[in-house]
Amino acid sequence: MDRRAFVTLVAGTCLLEPLAGRAQQSGKVFRIGLLVPRTEPERADQIALESLRTGLRDLGWVEGKNLVIETRWAGVNPQRQRELAAELKALPVVLILALGTTAIRAARDGAPGLPIVMISAGDPVGSGLAATLARPGGDVTGTSLAGEEVLAKQVELLSAAVPKLKRVSVLMNSANPANGFFFDAMSSRASTLGLRLDRIDVAVVGELDGAIARAKGGALVVLPDPMFLARRVHIVELTLRSQVPSVFGQREYVTAGGLMSYISSSAWHWRTAASFVDKILKGAKTADIPSSQRSSSSRST
Repeated sequence: MDRRAFVTLVAGTCLLEPLAGRAQQSGKVFRIGLLVPRTEPERADQIALESLRTGLRDLGWVEGKNLVIETRWAGVNPQRQRELAAELKALPVVLILALGTTAIRAARDGAPGLPIVMISAGDPVGSGLAATLARPGGDVTGTSLAGEEVLAKQVELLSAAVPKLKRVSVLMNSANPANGFFFDAMSSRASTLGLRLDRIDVAVVGELDGAIARAKGGALVVLPDPMFLARRVHIVELTLRSQVPSVFGQREYVTAGGLMSYISSSAWHWRTAASFVDKILKGAKTADIPSSQRSSSSRST
């Protein structure tokens, strides 16, 4: 190979992986943890994880080269989640990504002092995970699904879509510590619209059928929650069967046939989480990294 061809080959290789090359200059491999509130991966989880990996690769972090991801499928029991968070800390990992408010709180409590990257938190300020979105002030930062204005908008959408609506039920996972904030934020807006708001808490999947049946004759808000998202097809089918107009916490429900959603897709949260990992691995403190929140609406056709 002549000198010119060699230079061209090297230049092409650098263009393909410039960021990864810089990240690996030190030769250090970082180990990070991932805490997911399900007992085993589902298809939606595989798509979400690929969004995370893509975001990490774009920033120069490649599994098997300079990064190892330790995943724990923790289920929905908070105590089990805390135990697995402690297990991750003991490996050790340099940070933990956690999905959903319950798992995020469990990661914080089970691995005190370790940086925690939120994925799809309910409301980090309202649930006590962060002082403010702009300056979290503790060990937790990341992406947030819903603030007070987003929750109010969900109620407004139902009021506009359903003539003479009088009652709205709110489906929530009873284990989610953000529920009180969620319900209070929606109640405030519902009262100004002349709506009665009913809270429906479920603890296990088997309670979903009866819970949604209770919303018949009114409308329904399905709050963002990993347990619900994993069963979105069944939940949408139940709302259609019961003829309950519904607004959902993620647009994936609309893809499954639901009426409308108002909040960003889960893929955005997973990919955006990669930027938080990148900042922390490069030395930034969670207390100083602003959390991200994005909302959007969509309707089925």
